[in-house]
Amino acid sequence: MKVIAFNGSPRKTGNTSVLIRTVLDELEKAGIETETIQLGGQPLQGCMACMKCLKEKNQRCANNNDPMNEYIAKMIEADGIILGSPTYFASVSTEIKALIDRAGYVSRVNGSLFKRKVGAAVVAMRRAGSINAFDTMNHLFTISEMIIPSASYWNMGVGLKPGEVKDDQEGMATMRNLGENMAWLLKKIHG
Repeated sequence: MKVIAFNGSPRKTGNTSVLIRTVLDELEKAGIETETIQLGGQPLQGCMACMKCLKEKNQRCANNNDPMNEYIAKMIEADGIILGSPTYFASVSTEIKALIDRAGYVSRVNGSLFKRKVGAAVVAMRRAGSINAFDTMNHLFTISEMIIPSASYWNMGVGLKPGEVKDDQEGMATMRNLGENMAWLLKKIHG
């Protein structure tokens, strides 16, 4: 089994990364292979609404000017997908939004490529807006017929400066709980 995680923060070792890493540590303890892709800071374009993926149905986005097709292929191969984003103006980063729009559409027009995969959203926030960011990422999972594990609270952690989220005891406990629940679910599905 394998879980692919996407860090939508431009800070490679910031709070979003800390939260994702905490979830992945629990998955790895359970023997599940993991990989993290740094999305934040990459020049990813949003969907162009060209509809070529609908016409071609080749599991690819028609735009080959960025690494999105590589990411879509990794999502198709994975058993679980984690999306992590900082909260930007009460929503997700532009890179996560580009992934949601392009990968989501490619999946849907090719027969729901992410169907029954396990998906989890992780949000880093300073003060507020995280529920909308969390909801935005979960929309990809629900429209893709994915299975969403829960945790002991919504999957968010509070911190501004890089690494500050480690001081959010409840947030860190939530990430560990999410990792444990995601591992349990994956083993039940693929057992």
